[in-house]
Amino acid sequence: MRSIDHFNLRSFDLNLLVAFDALMTERSVTRAAQRLKLGQPAMSHALSTLRLLLDDEVLVRVGTAMNPTAKAIALAPRLRELLLQIQNTLTDGKPFDPQSETRIVRLGFSSELEILLLPRLTAYLQAHAPGISLLTRSVARGDAHRMLDNGELDLAIGCFDYELERHCGTPLFEQSLACCFNPDLVQPGLPLTAAAYIAHPHALMTLKDDIQGCLSEALARAGKALHVVLAASDFLTVLATAAEAPVIATLPARMAARYAPRFGLTIAAIPLDLRLPSVALVWSMQNDRDPALAWLRAQVVPLLQAASASEIARSSVRQPS
Repeated sequence: MRSIDHFNLRSFDLNLLVAFDALMTERSVTRAAQRLKLGQPAMSHALSTLRLLLDDEVLVRVGTAMNPTAKAIALAPRLRELLLQIQNTLTDGKPFDPQSETRIVRLGFSSELEILLLPRLTAYLQAHAPGISLLTRSVARGDAHRMLDNGELDLAIGCFDYELERHCGTPLFEQSLACCFNPDLVQPGLPLTAAAYIAHPHALMTLKDDIQGCLSEALARAGKALHVVLAASDFLTVLATAAEAPVIATLPARMAARYAPRFGLTIAAIPLDLRLPSVALVWSMQNDRDPALAWLRAQVVPLLQAASASEIARSSVRQPS
C-alpha cells in the first residue's frame, strides 16, 4: 500500500476538491458559491487556483453556458467518489460500497434519453454495482418535481428545471430537433422551407396532455402553430406512423439520425428556430446526501454525456442534396 506524502499533500488546499465538485455540479461560479455559502470572489479565486494547479481551464464559457473541459469531465466522477467516501467515513464510519449495495433506484426520463443512457448504465452497474436495480418510467416535464418530492422518483433526467430551493441538478447537454418523412408519401421539397414545414400534417412526441407536446413552448416563442394529427409518447410510434402516413415527424435529432433510416425516412433540418430546454439531471434536496444516489449520479453524468457525444459523432442531420 502506498503511503501518504503528508508534506506535499498539506501544501494542497483540499477545500479546492470541494470547490471543484461544486463547480462541476452547478456549471456556474455564482451557483457554486451559493452551494458552498461563499462569496462569488472567493469562488472565482478557487476556480483560478484549480486552473493553475490542474493546468486546465476546467470550465469554459460557451455563449451563456459554462461547459467543462474533457479533463474536468474525466476527473469529476473520481473526485466525487473520493469526497463521498470522506463524507461517509466522517458521518457514520461506514463508507459506501457499490459492490455490496442492494436497492432499487427509480429513474424518470423525458424524450429519448432512456434509450441513450440505460444500455450503458446497466452494463456499468452489472460490472461495478450488481445489487442496484433500475426501475424507469417516462415523465412529463410538469410532473418531475412532484414525483421527486414524494419519493416516486430518485432521479429525473430530461428537460427539467432545477433552480428551485428544494431541488438540485446539473446540466448535461443541449437538445436539438429534426424532422423526417416518407418521400413516397410526402414531397415538401428540399431544402425544406418554413412554409412547407408548417403546411403539412405532423406527428410529434408528447408526455403530457398537449397535442404539440414538448414543442409547445418552442412553437409559441417562434409564433408558429402546427397541424398535429398524432401526438404519441414513444418516438418509435412516431417514426412508424411517418413511414405509413403522409405526415412530417418531428423528434430529437439523435433519435432521427439513428432510427429514421430504418423506417425508410428522409431526414431534414427544421427550418424554424425551435429551441428546447437543455437536458439536466435533477434530484430532490432530501436525497442530496444519499451516498448510493450520489455515487449513481456521478456515474450517470459521464455515461450520458458520452452517449450523447457518440450519437452526434455517428450521424448529424444534413439537408439531402
